Amino acid sequence: MSVFKNWVLNLVNLFHIVKKENLDWQEANQDQGARLRHTRVLAEKALEADLKKRSEQLAHEIALLKTRHDAELAMFKVKCKQDIKDYKQYLDSLDQLKASIRASYTHLPEAVAFTIHHHAKHLLNQMWEAEDFEEKMQHEMRLIKFMTTVHEDARLHLEEGAAAGKMPEKTLRLIQDR
Repeated sequence: MSVFKNWVLNLVNLFHIVKKENLDWQEANQDQGARLRHTRVLAEKALEADLKKRSEQLAHEIALLKTRHDAELAMFKVKCKQDIKDYKQYLDSLDQLKASIRASYTHLPEAVAFTIHHHAKHLLNQMWEAEDFEEKMQHEMRLIKFMTTVHEDARLHLEEGAAAGKMPEKTLRLIQDR
């Protein structure tokens, strides 16, 4: 039993030696551990402050973007309302043109007056739907040329005394050339 007792005592002694070395190591490195914990706490606080700062910056940037977006949206809505108003005025003008054609050319078949009106409306829609500014301007110039030709034909027709059977030839030629 003495071998067993020696073995147990050596084991206990080894345990105490390991425990003492562990305590000695902890005591020797206690300052370093404290510095590391202190550094970790400072790093966490710095990180927290940085995250808070970035969060505030993001919130500010989001507020700016929202304000800019809201302003752009409001301007776009105003532009759309103005565009709708302008488009309605164009349509009203085209309706007046059709009435003027029908009044000036009483002998003109109604289908021809509608064709002239429809062509003018088609030119207006092409102008309105054009994305490119230059393309829009080209369509606008064609519409202006067409409207000017229609009015010129009507004026000539009235000046010549509304000769029976006279047609708006220049206008019809423009439509035919399309």
